[in-house]
Amino acid sequence: MNYKPLNPDKKDILIIDDTANNLRVLSSILTKEGYNVRKALNWQMALTACQSALPDLILLDIMMPDVDGYEVCQRLKAWDLTAEIPVIFISALDDIFDKVKAFQVGGVDYISKPFDFQEVLVRVQNQLALRTAKLEILTLNNELENRVKQRTLELEKTLEILQKEIASRQQLQGKLLDMVLHDSLTGLPNRFMFSKRLEKTLNLSKQESNYKFAVLFLDCDRFKVVNDSLGHLVGDELLIAIARRLQLCLRANETLARLGGDEFGIILENVPDIDAAIQVAERILEQLSLSFKLSRYEVFMNASIGINWGSKDYEQPEYLLRDADTAMYRAKALGRARYHLFDPAMYQEAIQLLDLENDLRRAVERQEFVVYYQPIISLATGKVSGFEALVRWKHPVRGLIYPTEFIPIAEETGLINFIDKWVLRSACNQLRIWQAYPATPKNLTISANLSARLFSQPNLIFEIDKIINETQINPIYLELEITESVIMENNHAVKQIIQQLRDRNIKLIMDDFGTGYSSLSYLHNFPLTKLKIDQSFVKIMGEHPENMGLLPAIISIAESMGMIVIAEGVETREQLEKLRTLNCGFAQGYLFSRPIEADLVLNFLNAAPQW
Repeated sequence: MNYKPLNPDKKDILIIDDTANNLRVLSSILTKEGYNVRKALNWQMALTACQSALPDLILLDIMMPDVDGYEVCQRLKAWDLTAEIPVIFISALDDIFDKVKAFQVGGVDYISKPFDFQEVLVRVQNQLALRTAKLEILTLNNELENRVKQRTLELEKTLEILQKEIASRQQLQGKLLDMVLHDSLTGLPNRFMFSKRLEKTLNLSKQESNYKFAVLFLDCDRFKVVNDSLGHLVGDELLIAIARRLQLCLRANETLARLGGDEFGIILENVPDIDAAIQVAERILEQLSLSFKLSRYEVFMNASIGINWGSKDYEQPEYLLRDADTAMYRAKALGRARYHLFDPAMYQEAIQLLDLENDLRRAVERQEFVVYYQPIISLATGKVSGFEALVRWKHPVRGLIYPTEFIPIAEETGLINFIDKWVLRSACNQLRIWQAYPATPKNLTISANLSARLFSQPNLIFEIDKIINETQINPIYLELEITESVIMENNHAVKQIIQQLRDRNIKLIMDDFGTGYSSLSYLHNFPLTKLKIDQSFVKIMGEHPENMGLLPAIISIAESMGMIVIAEGVETREQLEKLRTLNCGFAQGYLFSRPIEADLVLNFLNAAPQW
């Protein structure tokens, strides 16, 4: 069957009437108006016509044999394909009852016979217009419905994509959060997460009076040596191994975090007393003392641990960690590979050290230092042969501060470089001033200390040359004192620097010999001029006259190496005489003079002391 219109450009009208004359007249009128007209004499012909092609409009007579117009209309309305086709009744029946029935069975209009041609045309045009509008509305509705379905499908697809994107972002967010809260190397909580847990622990202790906890700060001893000598990959492998071993020492509910570098933090919760925390620290130290068998190396490692017993009196969690850190540094200072309990007095000491460091930085800017000079006596002549420059700090509030108190801080902060160069410049300048006076011995020397940190500076020789040129002294009268740690740091580089100094006729003195490595083989490998024996050896000799200790051996070996010996800390005549019998070359100490200010040196020389 063909249910499409016969001619899409023309409206198709089906006329159903058993009177041939009516069919002819209506067909003629409608055809002239441009419509495509088909005719049917009865129901059967009408059905055949509709089956061949659906009309746009049906004109239907009522009075027909066999099947009347009412029944035809009902049948058309009962069929899905023709149910929406408008039907206009054309009948000679003019009774109102007939018209009502026509509308009841599905008619859309009613034209009474005899009909007026113009009326028929107008009614046909109106119904076709309504039919067209309705079809357009249906088409638009279908299009709209299809668009809604399509849009709904698109939205469903978009929703599915969004859901996948949300799931992916949530997964990524989880990974990012894990990265933010955990150490990438060991997988342990990092400092941020540790602080959050510590804050939670502190708050819990404030809420529950019976809740006790402790904080441990652990720093690996000698890790830098392993990392620098074997490489960062081995260092990373060692850190992972340390983290795993620490985990084995703790319970599941205890927090272990890598705070950075080779530092770890531990929170011990629900511990009965400080002894329980100490037991954990001892267990950790025992486990870390065992060798670490890495992929290529076997490494030994220890740690220093600071323990801070948790207190609800702390306002901020970081203060708990700070004090555990302070206790850890005390453990290192006491010899490493041990633990130490935090004492509130330690915090005050740390604050004082910090204040001292800040004051020291300001002192460098303001040059609050002063140089004192202690005479060095030739034991062969009993006269002054030179002076050692010793720095003091004139603190604006605390007064004169000795180097034992501020030099360690200066070395740690790097300020020692400025201080050493300032002292060296001041001493050289002072020597030039003294040499202009008649009372000054002709070959008077000046010695100044150089720290290991300054000695490792690549521009050291340039700085020394600069000072000599500025002060215009003869470098033959300049002596530089270094400690044993200097030559132990990098002996090849140090040997080159020492040789450059010797090329300039600058003498090198090994200071405080006997307090460090005291390696005679090192002395043999370096072109040193003098050896200064630490005052502890002289003190032993004075306390036990019958026991000369190692002094004779040291002096004898130094002489065999062509080095002159200076004894420090000489305080009595007995010590002086014994040093002379041992052929010690020079001495300094309170027996001769305490360190004095520069403006008193000339008076001291004018007195021409003799020992």
